[in-house]
Amino acid sequence: MAARFRVALIIERVTDLATRPAPPLLGRAAPALLGYAAVRALGLVTLAVWSAARDKSAYTLLTARWDSLWYVRVADLGYGYEVRLPNGDVHSNLAFFPLLPWLERAVSAVTRLAYADAGLVVSTLASLAAAWGIFAVADHVYGRRTGICAVLLWAVLPIGIVQSMAYTESLFTALAAWALYAVLTGRWVTAGTLAALAGLTRPVGLAVAAAVWAAALAPSFVREWSAGEPDGAPMWRRALGMLLAPLGAAGYVLWVGHHTDRGPFGYLDVQAGWRNGFDGGYAFARFVAGRFTSFPLALAGVGLVLGVALVIWLYVVCVRQRQPLPLPVYTGVVVALALGASGYFGSKPRLLMPAFPLLLPLARVLAGLRTTRSGTVLGGIAVASALYGAFWLSGSGPP
Repeated sequence: MAARFRVALIIERVTDLATRPAPPLLGRAAPALLGYAAVRALGLVTLAVWSAARDKSAYTLLTARWDSLWYVRVADLGYGYEVRLPNGDVHSNLAFFPLLPWLERAVSAVTRLAYADAGLVVSTLASLAAAWGIFAVADHVYGRRTGICAVLLWAVLPIGIVQSMAYTESLFTALAAWALYAVLTGRWVTAGTLAALAGLTRPVGLAVAAAVWAAALAPSFVREWSAGEPDGAPMWRRALGMLLAPLGAAGYVLWVGHHTDRGPFGYLDVQAGWRNGFDGGYAFARFVAGRFTSFPLALAGVGLVLGVALVIWLYVVCVRQRQPLPLPVYTGVVVALALGASGYFGSKPRLLMPAFPLLLPLARVLAGLRTTRSGTVLGGIAVASALYGAFWLSGSGPP
């Protein structure tokens, strides 16, 4: 009788667990978010110690260098500010998309913080939202353990310190990740709205729009990957999502063309003033080849070749593992624009940061290991990343 009672009790508990509603997404993501916050805290403490030892300000490094200064100028002065260099180049703040400056103004108006401080607040909150969004996507496709590992891998990227700077990487990744999650769960209007906001953040926002369009035009993807029944959603929702998705990037580019009286190609002219454009990677290939002119530079050249090869290999793996269609579409556009850009070669690792689906194959491998082993691997990488980030940001660094 006792044995039968135990068996009945076990069956009852299993049935209860099977029928109990899944925990809220935030609850499921809690370990990932706590781990992410710990990695970012480690990076910031390391930066503070490193910069203090070199008589530099960690705060200044995070809020008042390179692009962060330009975003603050947009928030403070609006568009129209430009710098003319001795060689004739014109650096215009029209190159910088408006969502981050708008948010800096909004936070400053509410909190009375300076625009630079407001930018740091936005970036901090956006980085947590990005981590949560990455978890949501990975958890939906591959499960909770993979979601946690994907977030931690994104946190320990060698230039992960950028996620804590007053830059757009965290904000854009948050919008992109949640837009992709909305696509995966059939929320077409939400996906289109988030894609439009991503397009107001960076030019590569068109990658998010492309993912929305690809999913909307591929019903077989919806049936295979989506939770719920989005394929049965009214066509007007899907059409509205497709309509909204490119409006952010297209709207800003067209506004710049009108503002500069240069037509639809005005934004390209603005980028040309920064010696930036798209040539399919020709200039980058020449830059890499130029590293092999001497022995010390050749080591950097080998590192660049291996880095590009790793990115391409991971993308191929993502495709072969049959990631949901929006993910390789989004990732492919981000990678193509990052590697194919003709300028600012030192910024390419930063430009690749939003391509988080590249990390999913590695996250699946880590998820298959014992927790102690995967934790040891990630912990060691986190320490190395914190040290490299402090060294990288305290030096000349990337623009």
